[in-house]
Amino acid sequence: MPMLPPLRLIAGLIARLAVAAALVLPLGAAAQTLEARPVAEGVWYFQGDAALGSPANRNFISNSGFVVTGDGVVVIDALGSPALASEMLAAIRRVTSEPVRHVIVTHYHADHIYGLQVFKAAGASILAHRAAREYLHSDTARQRLQASRAELAPWVDAQTRLVEADRWLDDGETRLRVGKVELLIRHVGSAHTPEDLVVFVPGSAVLFSGDLFFRGRIPFVGQADSRRWIESLQQLLVYGPRRVVPGHGPLSNDPQADLALTLDYLRHLRHTMGEAARNLEPFEEAYARADWSRFEGLPLFRAANRMNAFNTYLLMEQQAER
Repeated sequence: MPMLPPLRLIAGLIARLAVAAALVLPLGAAAQTLEARPVAEGVWYFQGDAALGSPANRNFISNSGFVVTGDGVVVIDALGSPALASEMLAAIRRVTSEPVRHVIVTHYHADHIYGLQVFKAAGASILAHRAAREYLHSDTARQRLQASRAELAPWVDAQTRLVEADRWLDDGETRLRVGKVELLIRHVGSAHTPEDLVVFVPGSAVLFSGDLFFRGRIPFVGQADSRRWIESLQQLLVYGPRRVVPGHGPLSNDPQADLALTLDYLRHLRHTMGEAARNLEPFEEAYARADWSRFEGLPLFRAANRMNAFNTYLLMEQQAER
């Protein structure tokens, strides 16, 4: 390997030391052991930070959970880095000695999947909806991983990889029985993503909603079809869940009331941006005129709202042209 010029070598060392120094304090807190929080008998979850992914939080910004069945563990989502998944696996082993049999992926967004390789190496079978395959093999997924390796180092690095499902699920509902527990896995996309799955545990009336439901914070809408998302949210209540583990935010013990915030936010986006698109009003004027007062105090409003509104404006513009 050729020697680096002295100035570049010094600059590189300074840069690495600066990164290390910046991470020491935040990582001191973030490096604490993940806490498995009880939901119901045999059902647990991990709650991520209400923040954007960063080296300081190791991309621990989403929720995941697990169900102990008597003959193995079923995990729902794998968190946003291999290090987090390893800690999650250790936390599961503190609860039960049963092996992890399956990981159900609610959708293939980075904060839910970068830990999959850890569970795969531990012998788990991965289940996801087949609509995710197009994204998984796309340039978008590869570019997102490449960007994450830079933005989330050292937690996402060159060894972090995209992992395919061992079993691709079809539309409708799939019943998965492990030990004494039956889980219902339902495809409710295309909403937040084309492959959205929810997981219901009938014995305890617990629903894992994935990112259809963000509790207590602004959802990330991206290029989602918000009309289908609203329809999918309404489907969640068909199960009559007593508790819902959202994709982001704390556990919901009052699902009907808590779902209202996400529903109202999506409806507000569609109403304000749809009206602007129909009237050919420029986006900036429409955004400035809209009343965001109900939502602007929520976490990640400043980070996500303008992008959500712009993407909804483009969607409503396209739908108006049909």
